[in-house]
Amino acid sequence: MDLMGSDDFCPGGSIYPNPKESSLLLSLGRHVDVYFPPRKRSRISAPFVFAGERFEQKKPSIEVLPDECLFEIFRRLPGGQERSACACVSKRWLNLVSNIRRDEISDNKTTQPLNLKGGVVSETDDEDVEGDGYLSRSLEGKKATDIRLAAIAVGTAGRGGLGKLFIRGSNSSRGVTAVGLRAISRGCPSLRVLSLWNLSSVGDEGLCEIAEGCHQLEKLDLCNCPAITDKSLLAVAKSCPNLADLTIEGCANIGNEGLQAVARFCPNLKSVSIKDCPLVGDQGISSLMSSASYSLAKVKLQSLNITDVSLAVIGHYGKAVTDLSLTSLLNVTEKGFWVMGNGHGLQKLKSFAVTSCRGVTDLGIEAVGKGCPNLKQFCLRKCAFLSDNGLVSFAKAAGSLESLQLEECHRITQFGFFGSLLNCGAKLKAVSLVNCLGIKDLNCGLPAVSPCESLRSLSIRNCPGFGDASLAALGKFCPQLQNLEFSGLHGITDAGFLPLLESCEAGLVKVNLSGCVNLSDKIVCVMADLHGWTLEVLNLEGCKISDASLVAIAENCQLLSDLDVSKCAITDSGIAALARSSLINLQILSVSGCTMVSDKSLPSLGKLGQTLLGLNLQQCKSITSRAVDLLVEQLWRCDILF
Repeated sequence: MDLMGSDDFCPGGSIYPNPKESSLLLSLGRHVDVYFPPRKRSRISAPFVFAGERFEQKKPSIEVLPDECLFEIFRRLPGGQERSACACVSKRWLNLVSNIRRDEISDNKTTQPLNLKGGVVSETDDEDVEGDGYLSRSLEGKKATDIRLAAIAVGTAGRGGLGKLFIRGSNSSRGVTAVGLRAISRGCPSLRVLSLWNLSSVGDEGLCEIAEGCHQLEKLDLCNCPAITDKSLLAVAKSCPNLADLTIEGCANIGNEGLQAVARFCPNLKSVSIKDCPLVGDQGISSLMSSASYSLAKVKLQSLNITDVSLAVIGHYGKAVTDLSLTSLLNVTEKGFWVMGNGHGLQKLKSFAVTSCRGVTDLGIEAVGKGCPNLKQFCLRKCAFLSDNGLVSFAKAAGSLESLQLEECHRITQFGFFGSLLNCGAKLKAVSLVNCLGIKDLNCGLPAVSPCESLRSLSIRNCPGFGDASLAALGKFCPQLQNLEFSGLHGITDAGFLPLLESCEAGLVKVNLSGCVNLSDKIVCVMADLHGWTLEVLNLEGCKISDASLVAIAENCQLLSDLDVSKCAITDSGIAALARSSLINLQILSVSGCTMVSDKSLPSLGKLGQTLLGLNLQQCKSITSRAVDLLVEQLWRCDILF
């Protein structure tokens, strides 16, 4: 009897209404019994399923497995490349793979990846390098989503590990949330630098995830993250003892409690920058300074509700501080700066910048000069109550000062400017005056003193009262100048500038005369003759010069690499003179706004292009687009602006 060839064993159909009841005893007669053993419950993914009284074949699919099963499969894969490949299948798989912690990956050494060509991949074939944090990733705007963060977490795990992550802004519809940061936390334990900017959707949950998984974090930058509070900063402080650099800006819900936690749990803190955090007060700043007295080197405080107390603590406990910046501290008075200077704790301070602080007065600045013996760079911006007396007193006290910058300090006059030069120590190298309206061109004779031999760089920008008389005094007093920047000074002329050129003994290297509309070809010709052997950078934008200046430059300035003659009355002849010179080797040339330079200069520019790396032809109305296209083809190494 053929028992296997017929499918019509019961041609009339099943004798039971439910064919799945396979545990029933079927009797075929008095002496013949057939027993159907119990069967396991059918899986949904079985190749055959019942539909009514019929069998239907269904294509097997791993997608029907629950997440728990897939998770166990993924964590047992032998290498990072295999997990990365699985993450590319679907968003669901990506989400599962990205949530595998490093310590959850199976450590079964008997499991080896198979080579597609057959055999087993050797250790040399496996390119996975478990992370030491070599890689950096940056997401901005629409690209900043949880999906991309999950992909980064999976993709970098086997390629050196993610060390730096920068997120700038967020996708408006699918922004970064705690889900994305959880993927980073679990997949990137080597993360050392995290920067979050303008992320309203990220709160304490997301940052706590980072704290839980990224214990090697060294630098944290939070900017305009309003949902982050002291809670998550406390979690970071407890879990990341190596935190050395903390920046908090525009985080309205971070206050003293979070900073106190950082002070308590982060002994290696070296840099702190806090801006626009209304809940931060004297308690938080005092805790940071007192706890990190011997490690904190850089401190930047801006727009905070702190008082003289914080400055007193800085002056006493800032034993390791080398860089200090104070901006818009409206509640700090003259007393705060005076106490800070007399605290004798800022012995290592080298750079000090103060902006828009009403407490900066003559008395306070003098105390700072005396209390900071190693101060090298000092910058004052928008300090309305500082006068000539305070500046001179500071210059006398700060014997190590190398750089002095004054910007929008309108009570400083010519007497304070020259007085500071006369009284500064022998180390002063650079002085800068920017938009100081109190500077007036007065004819006052300088006392018979030795010249300031150390001064190498002088920058005076947008000081309308600075003129020829001041230039004449400078020429006698500063013979070793090498870098000059006189920008926007309408009051200086050829008569005042010539003595300065003749007195500079060391040879000028960088000269910026942009916006000095009363300087002419005469100055350029004398400069090229006297300083052409040292001149490297020359900016003549807006000066009254012509082709004669370019001829003098072409004949004398063999070291010149950067030339700007924008908005000048030069023509094609001047460009041709530059091209004919066998001495000059320009790398940057700007003729922006030179309306008399035309297509005729194309051959000359082509010859100059042998050394040019940058060429600015913007607003050259006599040069056609076709000529520029030809230049672009010819000068393929040169960046051309048109």
